[in-house]
Order: sequence, then C-alpha cells, then structure tokens
Amino acid sequence: MDRVWMAQALALGARGEGTASPNPRVGCVIVRDERLVGCGYHTAPGEPHAEAIAIDAAGAAARGATVYVNLEPCAHHGRTPPCADLLIRSGVARVVAAMGDPDPRVDGRGFAALEHAGIEVEVGLLGDAGRRLNAAFVHWHQRATPRVTLKAAASLDGRLSADAGESRWITGGDARTFAHRLRLRHDAILIGAGTLRADDPRLTVRLPGVDASRLRVVLSSGLDLDPCARIFASGDPVRVYTTADDAEAKLPGAEIVRAPSGERGLDLAWVLRDLGARGVQSLLVEGGGRTHASFLEAGLAHDVALFVAGTLLGHEGATPLIDGPAVASPAEGWKVADAEWVAVGADRLLLGRLARAGQEG
Repeated sequence: MDRVWMAQALALGARGEGTASPNPRVGCVIVRDERLVGCGYHTAPGEPHAEAIAIDAAGAAARGATVYVNLEPCAHHGRTPPCADLLIRSGVARVVAAMGDPDPRVDGRGFAALEHAGIEVEVGLLGDAGRRLNAAFVHWHQRATPRVTLKAAASLDGRLSADAGESRWITGGDARTFAHRLRLRHDAILIGAGTLRADDPRLTVRLPGVDASRLRVVLSSGLDLDPCARIFASGDPVRVYTTADDAEAKLPGAEIVRAPSGERGLDLAWVLRDLGARGVQSLLVEGGGRTHASFLEAGLAHDVALFVAGTLLGHEGATPLIDGPAVASPAEGWKVADAEWVAVGADRLLLGRLARAGQEG
C-alpha cells in the first residue's frame, strides 16, 4: 500500500505541470488507518505547498498518520513557512518520500528536522519516478543550466519538411495541440534563425483556458532577422543570442545578447549557462535540423520529444531531422533510453532520454 499511496502523491504532483516552476512539482497524501485523510499539490510559486494543503485538509486526523510526498519537505523560510515544521506540529508519525531535495537550502535538512522530532522517515520509494517528475528542477540545481529537450515533427523517413522547406502540416491537429502542452511544460522555447525565417512562428502557448508566458529564445549568429516577424510582436519576452559585431542593433520586443563563438557558430554551452543564470530550468528546442545537430554534437541535449507522422516525403529538397555530419558507425549514435511511444491522434510521439557512449544522459 505504500507504493499505491506514493503513486497517488506523484500523480498529484504532476498536476503542477506548467505552473509550479521554478518550484518543484510536489504532491502529498496523508493516510491514517489505511484511509485517506488529506491530500494536495503545489500549484505555483507563492501558493501553499503540497504538505500544507494536505495537513489543512486532514486537520486533527493528521496526528499519528503517515505522509507520502514525492520530494523532501522543505526546511527553509521562503514565500511560505517550512513544511517540515508544519508536519512536526501536526503530529504525524511517519513520512515516506520518493527523494531528497537538491536545493541547497533543503538537501537533507528537512529529513533531519523530522527525525530529530521523532518522526519515522523513509526515503526512496518510487524514487525513479520522483526524479523523472522533477528532472529539470534536479538538473538545474546540480548543473545551473536548463535541461534540454529536442522537439520535432517528422515524417517516417525523418524529414522536417517537404520541398523548399514546406512543413505545414506534417502532423495532425492532435499532435500540434500536444506540442503546445510541451511548450507549457518548459520554461523557455528555442529556435534557430533559419526556423524563424522559414516558419515565422510565434512560439506562444495556445491552449484553451491557459494563460502562460514563456521566454522565447532565438539563435542568430549574423542577426539577419526580420524585425516584422511574428515572434517580436506577440507579447512574451524574446531573447536573441548573436555573435554579430553589431549586437546593439535593435529588434522590437527583443533583448539582444552578445555571445561568444563556438566550434559551429554560437557557443551553446555559454548560452545554456546564461539561461540557467536567469532561472530557466527547462528548455524546449524547436529548431530545425541544424540546431538539433548542434545540440547533439555538443552533448547538450538530454531528452527528446519526436512526433512521427505516417507519411513519406522523400530526400531531395526536404529538411533532415538531424542536419549534421553522420556518426562513423551505428554504435556511436545517440540512443533514446527509457523510450515511450504515445499515440496522439493519427501520429505517434516518442518520448525518452538521450544517451550516447561517453556522454551523460
């Protein structure tokens, strides 16, 4: 039953998708005498934490109960009081957590406070699921850079477009709607200058009943961008990274950042460090084949979200999914670990973690 209740806490935590960041997604379930007496999940920064909501719902029934939470209860004063203190005052007898909190303000202090108060603490139940739920939060605290997901919609023969760059529409409406959910899940969305010129995207989150602003990022070494492009007129913030000497040039609605050069254009590692310093924990790369290849070759891509349509487009004139040098042998290619195929209307979505020999996933 511990696993059942922890699964419920994880499911509740997942409901903070797109709203909890930069805080982690956390769900909490309180059980007494094998009966649910309180539950909750964190919705947004400044709002009550999952444990506080669950304790409030449980009331006096929390005394002597078991708490299931997917992340270590916080032990510091932020916008809300420490959850560890709330649990201690509520009189709970046992806390079961999926994982510790990598935030240095917590990082074991929550568990230590609970144990010091005589509360039984168990850590690690469904830990892999807990780490997946907050993969970007953990990654950012460990590396100070965002976790990167490569997103694309491709044909069965791995093409992002038909002849002359025509890509509307490779996938169906259900897949395009789900793509907006992917944008909602990430703190920022990135494309290259070629995609901006070819598709003129807005890169906004457009879902019924959802009002979400995301940082849009454009990579443009030469800064040869159309100031009338829709991305500069759609309201959400835009950050343009360039190596051009005239980086002081103005684009309406955009912040232009001079970045150093790397082996192939912009230094992507520097860009990620800059975004991480701005608090960006997760980055969705919607660039074309060259941008995807650049992140892969630099070892800076961590996850993949690939929509695959049941169509063939051919080779000549079409845009490849990965527009870069081929590896020397299949063994040297990028593998998709923990792969999961999801049906999205008539299309299929591949989700997984990117891994390559000699590189971290």
